[in-house]
Amino acid sequence: MPQAASSSRLVSWRWALLALLATLVGLASLRYALPKVPFPAGLPNFQLRHKWLIAHAIFASIALLTGPWQFLPLIRQRWLPMHRWIGRIYCGAVLLGWLASLPIAAHAQAGAISSAGFLTLGFLWVGSTAAGYFTIRSGKVIAHRRWMIRSFALTAAAITLRIYLPLLPLTGLSFSTSYRIIAWACWVPNLFFAEWLLRHQPTPEPIAHLLHGHQSVSAD
Repeated sequence: MPQAASSSRLVSWRWALLALLATLVGLASLRYALPKVPFPAGLPNFQLRHKWLIAHAIFASIALLTGPWQFLPLIRQRWLPMHRWIGRIYCGAVLLGWLASLPIAAHAQAGAISSAGFLTLGFLWVGSTAAGYFTIRSGKVIAHRRWMIRSFALTAAAITLRIYLPLLPLTGLSFSTSYRIIAWACWVPNLFFAEWLLRHQPTPEPIAHLLHGHQSVSAD
């Protein structure tokens, strides 16, 4: 059907765009693994909590790079063990990235409001990922995929943060005020969009393809 084919192409382009942005941001952030970091972020945490920042950048980049591939139907349908290993790597990277983020977020630039935004993001990030992990361990396939959509929506805060940062000078607000807003704006709209997607498309593409040939045990 032409309409179904058009919808499928749109989904493919959306996934490709997301994967491209995740790859670009993830690879760029991995520069913190180099002995001499090129173009380091001009934030106090880079100097004061250098090792924590490097660890967070590396593990969050791994989560960002592996995340989109969990939703690729080809891998799930033909290479299930690969899908599982990608998921394990993703979950481990989220856990370690979250732990490394705690001292950084607690001392975020622009004060308590920024810290609250990033700490809340971190707790929801690791919480949704843990829910995704434990639901699949319990055989709850649909619930697992729904939680992983939420998890990666929060992982993608790394993308939206880097989209917003260059726009700061255009707001006319001070850096401190803008940064406090961005600490929340980089992830709240992402999560709302994920919830909208789940509400209007209970098994949204390309996730619906992943269910082909598998019995869904449970839904949240």
